[in-house]
Amino acid sequence: QAQLVESGGGLVQAGGSLRLSCAASGFIFRRNDMDWYRQAPGMERELVATISSGGSTVYADSVKGRFTISRDNARNTMYLQMNSLKSEDTAVYYCHTKSVIIGVIRDYWGRGTQVTVSS
Repeated sequence: QAQLVESGGGLVQAGGSLRLSCAASGFIFRRNDMDWYRQAPGMERELVATISSGGSTVYADSVKGRFTISRDNARNTMYLQMNSLKSEDTAVYYCHTKSVIIGVIRDYWGRGTQVTVSS
């Protein structure tokens, strides 16, 4: 059973930085694509960044140039370095992966970590 645990959220002033971590267990981490999502109050959950098993990255336009997703396969951990934070980055940030077994897709989510950016 895959488990994902986020950490590193908190309160930061606009223009500041935070680094989120996602500790993974229960699956072969290095084989999985991994994602960061976020959900602001009253809004739908949105994809922030993806890192493939091979290390390729994709970012939402709203965070390009400010956020960096990375992974450490030896530590089974994914990161999100967030710089130049804005008030609109305030949200709960979730770690995500999925498994595909015999054609059945299953999504795994962490419980989230709150990021609050004060203006």
